[in-house]
Amino acid sequence: MLTSDGPRDVPERALVVVAHPDDVDFGAAGTVNALTAAGCSVSYCLVTSGGAGEASPDVWRHDVTRLRETEQIAAARVAGVTDLHFLHHRDGEVQATLGLRRDIARVIRIVRPDLVICQSPERNWDRMYSSHPDHLAAAEATVAAVYPDARNPHGFVDLLDEGHQPHTVPEMWVMGIEPNLYVDITDTIAKKVQGLRCHHSQVDRMENLEELMRKWAGEVAARGGMPEGRMAESFRVVNTA
Repeated sequence: MLTSDGPRDVPERALVVVAHPDDVDFGAAGTVNALTAAGCSVSYCLVTSGGAGEASPDVWRHDVTRLRETEQIAAARVAGVTDLHFLHHRDGEVQATLGLRRDIARVIRIVRPDLVICQSPERNWDRMYSSHPDHLAAAEATVAAVYPDARNPHGFVDLLDEGHQPHTVPEMWVMGIEPNLYVDITDTIAKKVQGLRCHHSQVDRMENLEELMRKWAGEVAARGGMPEGRMAESFRVVNTA
C-alpha cells in the first residue's frame, strides 16, 4: 500500500469501527479499498444503524434503520468487505458506556484484527460534522475496547464465558486530527465514490459528490506533502501493542 512515506506493508486483518453507516465510506473507504486490494481481510463494526439519519418525521425509524443497513452492506461489497457487525445502539444517543465497550471488545475478540481503524475521540473545531457526538463516543469506546478491554482476561469475563478469548490489537489508525500517516488513494478514489453512491438516502441530494471527494482528498494529500494530482486519506497511527 502506497503512503506519503513510500510503500507500507498491509496487515492480515483489519477492523473498522464507526458510529453510523456511511462514516467509513466518507472517512476511510479509499484506504479500505487499498487494503483489500493488497490482500487484507477487512471487517466493519457499526455502532448504530443510522436510524436517525432521515430528515422527514414521516419516515419510521425502523424503516430507516433497515434501509441504511442495506446501503452499508452494498457499499462494503464495493470495497471487498463482506463481514459486517451491527451493534444496534440507538442513533443520536451513543455514549461510551461499559456496555458499548463490551460490545466492541466482543467484535475485536471475534475478528482478531492486527489493525483497528476508528474515528477520533477528540473534537475537531474546524469540521463540526466530523465531531458528531456519536462519533466521539463511539471512538472513545473503541479506544477503551482496544486497551484494555479486548486483551484483558479479567475484564468482561462474560466474554470468556461466551468463548471469546482475549486479543491484543497491536496498532490503531485514528481518523481526524494530528495525522502522521497519509494513505495514497489516487487509484481507489473511484471505488470510494462508487461505495458512497450506495448510500442513496444520504448522498443522492449531493450533486457534486465526486468533485467534493476528489477536492477533499487532494487537499489531504497536499497537507501530507504528496505531489500535485495525488489524493489521500489521513490517520493518526497509535502503537497499542
